[in-house]
Amino acid sequence: HERRPAGRLQVLFPFLLPLLYPALCEQIRYSIPEELAKGSVVGNLAKDLGLSVVDVSARKLRVSTEKLLFRVDPESGDLLVNDRIDREQICKERRRCELQVEAVVENPLNIFHIIVAIEDINDHAPQFHKDEINLEISESVPLGTGAILESAEDPDISMNSLSKYQLSPNEYFSLVVKDSPDGSKYPELVLKKTLDRETQSSHHLVLTAFDSGDPPLFSTAQIQILVVDANDNPPVFSQDIYRVGLPEGVPPGTLVVKVSATDQDEGFNAEIRYSFLGVANKAQHVFFLDSATGDIITHQPLDFEEVERYTMDVEAKDRGSLSTRCKVIVEVLDENDNNPEIVITSFSDQILEDSLPGMVVALFKTQDQDSGENGEVTCSLSRDTPFKIHSSSNNYYKLVTDGALDRERTPEYNVTITATDRGKPPLSSSTTITLHITDVNDNAPVFHQASYVVHVAENNPPGASIAQVSASDPDLGPNGRVSYSIVASDLEPRALASYVSVSAQSGVVFAQRAFDDEQLRAFELTVQARDQGSPALSANVSLRVLVGDRNDNAPLVLYPALGRYGSALFDTVPRAAQPGYLVTKLVGVDAYSGHNAWLSYQVLQASEPGLFSVGLRTGEVRTARALGDRDAARQRLLVAVRDGGQPPLSATATLLLVFADSLQEVLPDVSDHPEPSDPQAELQFYLVVALAFISVLFLLALTLAIALRLRSSSSPAARGFFGSALCSNSGPEITPNYSEGTLPYAYNLCVPGDQTNPEFKFLTSADHFPATQDTLNKDTLGGCASPSGLLPSHVLSLSLSNK
Repeated sequence: HERRPAGRLQVLFPFLLPLLYPALCEQIRYSIPEELAKGSVVGNLAKDLGLSVVDVSARKLRVSTEKLLFRVDPESGDLLVNDRIDREQICKERRRCELQVEAVVENPLNIFHIIVAIEDINDHAPQFHKDEINLEISESVPLGTGAILESAEDPDISMNSLSKYQLSPNEYFSLVVKDSPDGSKYPELVLKKTLDRETQSSHHLVLTAFDSGDPPLFSTAQIQILVVDANDNPPVFSQDIYRVGLPEGVPPGTLVVKVSATDQDEGFNAEIRYSFLGVANKAQHVFFLDSATGDIITHQPLDFEEVERYTMDVEAKDRGSLSTRCKVIVEVLDENDNNPEIVITSFSDQILEDSLPGMVVALFKTQDQDSGENGEVTCSLSRDTPFKIHSSSNNYYKLVTDGALDRERTPEYNVTITATDRGKPPLSSSTTITLHITDVNDNAPVFHQASYVVHVAENNPPGASIAQVSASDPDLGPNGRVSYSIVASDLEPRALASYVSVSAQSGVVFAQRAFDDEQLRAFELTVQARDQGSPALSANVSLRVLVGDRNDNAPLVLYPALGRYGSALFDTVPRAAQPGYLVTKLVGVDAYSGHNAWLSYQVLQASEPGLFSVGLRTGEVRTARALGDRDAARQRLLVAVRDGGQPPLSATATLLLVFADSLQEVLPDVSDHPEPSDPQAELQFYLVVALAFISVLFLLALTLAIALRLRSSSSPAARGFFGSALCSNSGPEITPNYSEGTLPYAYNLCVPGDQTNPEFKFLTSADHFPATQDTLNKDTLGGCASPSGLLPSHVLSLSLSNK
């Protein structure tokens, strides 16, 4: 129950932030004494920022300082001391010591400026540079003459700094504290009683320096005074204060200033020696003073960023131990010798490619140790990057997006931030940050072809791959992982799975069965490529499968019909046939169409070569020359019928040709060569005879029933009808219709059934010959019946099978 209000405040805080922003922009100030123990509380930063304890960890409250002097307690939100804070070390000689601290919070990202003032404590006692001060004072020095003593230094400020000097009790000297031109105090030893070297040649005094701290601190220096003979004129400097401005870039050995002092004494007492008096160790290393000439030269390079001003006391002392002093102030002039620095304070290197313009990518600040225009910094970005810089406050900047991002085009950006000061010449520095663009599913799969056409030969093995579709998706991971499926087809949905399938991973299309060109010549599929993004994107492509014909059916010879032993019908040719006479025509068919069904005819064997010719495409058998006296009356031709496939398939047909002017001349020859009986043929014969007998009985019964119903005797017209039907072949005959040419002539002979001698009563010409072997056998066994079948007769059909 205690955390619920804090949670609500956390939710409402981003909405209340714009209202509180003017107040938050004001700097928060804290004041602490130096040398606080580590872990001491500076102040409740979370409370001063308006954050709850929950927000401290949720919004990642932290502080950013260069030396990590402070940290934030994640449990209480207190700003704690994280390291030793020495005001004298941090702020050196500055009287006002303030530390700039930046507090950073996230969600949303913001920064607050905090000033921590460091208060001085009395942690340093006044110190003399020398523990012992040696003076030589002439006995002729008049009363009231002063001798400047070395000053003590106290790095503390205000009440904790040096406040007074105290001299040990004596009867000859008193102590006077004077103010120097720069505001500091120095002690001067004043003679209050005439010295007498013969009475006392030396004096020992103790000088004590006190500060005003609580409790006060002090230090002492021993003063050894040697009384010498009279030297009544001390040296005098030409200036009490020498002020010099010196650029920081001057090389070592450069003359800074020449101090000069004169002495009105003559001889030995007028010889002057120069020396530094009470100069800090740093200045003693940087500058060198020629004791004879008074020239002050640089001994080390100057650095404005380290020390802006040097203050030195120079003493001029004659040989009579009389001295005077002057102050030399060297102002170090800043030059543009420091490059600007870029400090990244917050950075997010992963950016979604659908991020809107204005999203904060990084926070950074610039700093330049130079001053004035040399320390004024401007920032710029590398070209051709969809980012820009927004200036914040106190040299803080935001790097934000400034355009659309596309990971597929540019997966990462190396953004170079350049900071340039306004010095002459300007100096600059750069830092490069790498920003990785995170993928989103913004690209649908794209097939490599607009459509696919696949040719598959029939009789393919089931399970073989017949095609492969391929699609690419430039996205990464699941967003670019493509799977394939068949979503539509012109085949029936139930039959689709039995014809083809597609591999979901590779896009390979497999045939699930052997295709038959005669049953299915083409079909079309719609294949879909779908990625695994959320939401998923897809694309479709058309795949047309064309089933190609294979030459797997040999030609079939319709005429001449082949017998059991491959024999053909017997054909007659007039003896007087001229060259080109059409003897007969071979008819062949192929189960296929197209090139595989283009038939050609060729003579393989002939009893008399050159006597007959066969049309290559028509199959017409014609005489090539007239019959000679030496040519046999019976000729045999073996003809090959080939299709146009690869490899070609063929069939053969045998033609028996007899040269005769009439059929009677040929019959004796035919009967002389009976073929051996065929049990199968005899069985077929008896079946046909039985069928014919049953048909005759049915027709007779039907006729008798009609006659009884009419109750009248048969009319002459009826008798004429039955009489004329005997051995008539004028009834309709159904024959196959062939596309080219006509079948050759065949002859059917009919005789009465009760005659034992095969005497021919009449000869009829059949215009067409049956198309199949079964029809041939039927006509051979039972042909020449009248259309009604009422008058059966024994029929002899002339062929090699002599039925």
